[in-house]
Amino acid sequence: MTFVLDPAFDETSNLLCDLTLCEARLQLDGRYGWIVLIPRRADLRELEDLSMAERLVLMEEIVLASQAVRAISDALGLPTEKLNFGALGNVTAQLHVHIISRRSDDPAWPGPVWGHSPAAPYNPQLLAKARAGALAVFEGAGFFSAS
Repeated sequence: MTFVLDPAFDETSNLLCDLTLCEARLQLDGRYGWIVLIPRRADLRELEDLSMAERLVLMEEIVLASQAVRAISDALGLPTEKLNFGALGNVTAQLHVHIISRRSDDPAWPGPVWGHSPAAPYNPQLLAKARAGALAVFEGAGFFSAS
């Protein structure tokens, strides 16, 4: 079977690059540094659907994406105080992991960002800064931009 991205991700995020296992996508909410990692494997819903080797790769990609999220937040002038991680999948069942930069002055603090309020779209200049911050981290680690 072939990996197919759930269309919901195209509406809420855009592709940064392909890592070894995952597609790294910038979540389109300019209030947070936020990356979603989506393993490029068919029909995954749960972490247990990955092999042990793939789970280890995913963990390394989460750590790398965490560095990219910090770079996004710094580029936006919203430095990270705490990183949040989540693999909920209640709305979009395809396996994915969120890595989110949080601050004590962000709109949802200290609660979860999900369902708090509608996303705040990026303006073109901030979107370019966010992408550049993330891509610098990924490129520095040997990954290259897909778009």
